[in-house]
Amino acid sequence: MATDRTRFAPDRGLTTRMTVTMFMIGLLYVVFVGGLLALLRGAWPLILLIAGGLFIAQFWFSDRIAAFSMGAREVTPEEAPELHGVVDRICALADMPKPKVAIADSDVPNAFATGRSQKAAVVCATTGLLRRLEPDELEGVLAHELSHVAHKDVAVMTIASFLGVLAGLITRIGLWGGFGRGGRDQNAQLVAILIPLVSAVVYAISFLLTRMLSRYRELSADRSAALLTGRPSSLASALTKVTGQMAKIPTRDLRKAEPFNAFYFAPAFSSGESLSKLLSTHPTLEQRLEQLGRISVELGRR
Repeated sequence: MATDRTRFAPDRGLTTRMTVTMFMIGLLYVVFVGGLLALLRGAWPLILLIAGGLFIAQFWFSDRIAAFSMGAREVTPEEAPELHGVVDRICALADMPKPKVAIADSDVPNAFATGRSQKAAVVCATTGLLRRLEPDELEGVLAHELSHVAHKDVAVMTIASFLGVLAGLITRIGLWGGFGRGGRDQNAQLVAILIPLVSAVVYAISFLLTRMLSRYRELSADRSAALLTGRPSSLASALTKVTGQMAKIPTRDLRKAEPFNAFYFAPAFSSGESLSKLLSTHPTLEQRLEQLGRISVELGRR
């Protein structure tokens, strides 16, 4: 889970958190599937088939589905020479393979990266971001996104979110399809009640674990990008500008972008507007700027 042959600064805290999250998610998954097998003894082949099929689909195709859903369109160096030039510089600095480069036609100023490995990665900027940022600010944002790829936390988040997807699906099946519906014995009725309840609890735990990891990985990517480029002030400027511009975007457009907040450089809605910071995908702007300020001081002392 550490960086693999790149010059992005390694983050032991991120590596530890990813390992712990994966362990907890894996343990939860084993208990969850084991409980389903115990409750639905006659349906265990179907459970294993569904679980295995969803895992494969989630791991291999979730990044492509996410990129497609966010409107990412791969562009050539001839179509977007400035964007490719920035990505080329970052990859040369980081000594990492160049990912596919894409643009999303959206006025919401943002960027994201997906991919389960460096070779399968895609980095994307929206037209709204490209129009608003200066070259050095754009470089900081894209370095942040490529840090996610280098640290492999994109792949970890993809795997970690799988259990939540599976638990949520089984909850809906249990509530709408009715496990054991029509059964005459009390055991069937008990199964029909327990499965949605257990699935809901598993989903909630998985959701909180991935949210905690998501907030830390954003701080880690900020730090890695700032150290790689040597310009934390540019990244801070981009953060401030993007966050400020969000207020000018129509609410309907922000609502469309909100489901993909975990992928984005900055959330469509700030964590301060969320029901709780515990549920947010990103740390607050103040936290991010404070960290970049400390890094600027560190670099000034060298």
